[in-house]
Amino acid sequence: MGVVQIDSVNVLVRSQELPLFARLGTHDRQAIPKATASGRLFEYWAHAAAHVPTEHHRLWRWKMESKHDGPWEVARDLLRRRRGYIDEVLAQVASDGPVAAGDLSQRTEKKNPWWDWDDAKVALEYLFYCGRVTATRRSSDFARLYDLPERVIPADHLAAPTPNVQDAHRELVHLATKSLGVGTLKDVTDYYRLKQDQVKPRLAELVESGQIVPVSVADRRGTFYMDASASIPRRLEARALLSMFDPIVWHRDRGRWLFDFDYAIEIYTPAAKRRYGYYVLPFLLGDRLVARVDLKADRAESTLLAGGVFSEAGVEPARVVDGLTDELRLMADWLELDRVKIGTRGDLATRLRRSFTPPRR
Repeated sequence: MGVVQIDSVNVLVRSQELPLFARLGTHDRQAIPKATASGRLFEYWAHAAAHVPTEHHRLWRWKMESKHDGPWEVARDLLRRRRGYIDEVLAQVASDGPVAAGDLSQRTEKKNPWWDWDDAKVALEYLFYCGRVTATRRSSDFARLYDLPERVIPADHLAAPTPNVQDAHRELVHLATKSLGVGTLKDVTDYYRLKQDQVKPRLAELVESGQIVPVSVADRRGTFYMDASASIPRRLEARALLSMFDPIVWHRDRGRWLFDFDYAIEIYTPAAKRRYGYYVLPFLLGDRLVARVDLKADRAESTLLAGGVFSEAGVEPARVVDGLTDELRLMADWLELDRVKIGTRGDLATRLRRSFTPPRR
């Protein structure tokens, strides 16, 4: 795991917790906040909003200094309209930090639900993107708390030498390839949301040095890349419910070529047009994605709800149900929920429901 993507939707659990559950099973749900508080993780735009090892701070300074992407563009109008305002916001963070955007807001009208940034939020996001402030998360509402880097990030990481752009990209490409196991040029490019013209020359250099090797994949066309030290298991016996933002499935093209799995996030799809549900997690069993489960944590009723359970083509239903039963019980235990309840949607729902129905006496 080179990066853990952050998402605020909490219908089941916040998405950044799920990749750890997929790999570790039951574990301390405060693992990420503790790692952030201790300085082992920091938040930045690495792929999307994400937790990144703090030792990699130096690898993102090229992006912090860029003037072509992200909030640089959003802030252009603000810089023109309110000269000096961003410096005033930075001074307030230095004086009062950590601060949330709402602490500095001068908004008088009601906020829209999506991406409705006022000037204070634009200024803070601009400073965050530039690395002049960093952020942690408030536990009560998950809002970003902005503060000076030197008050959050350990001094040794801030003092680490800054590599040039090419060297930083080379390290990121190598880290991406290690994390992927095997991937196409598009996969490697997508892992940290770089651009292909940034990745291709660095990938070629890593191949030439022998650190990455080009490989072929059975029944797939094209060139694939693998870290030279990676091992190839003869068989993989995994079992995991995957966040929609898990690196295994976050790149839709990769899901198609690697798993023959066509996946779309339906959170933003009107309810009547959803095919599988609101918060649908792919289920990995062995080395295949075998099902999709629409999940919700009903905390008031202490129940893990699986409203819909849908199998993929060509899978053995009994094996999928056995594995999914165990995984749902494990998840309910991890979330401290007393029950698992299976809904009626999907071809596996009836069979799975029997696994959670007490036998008649």
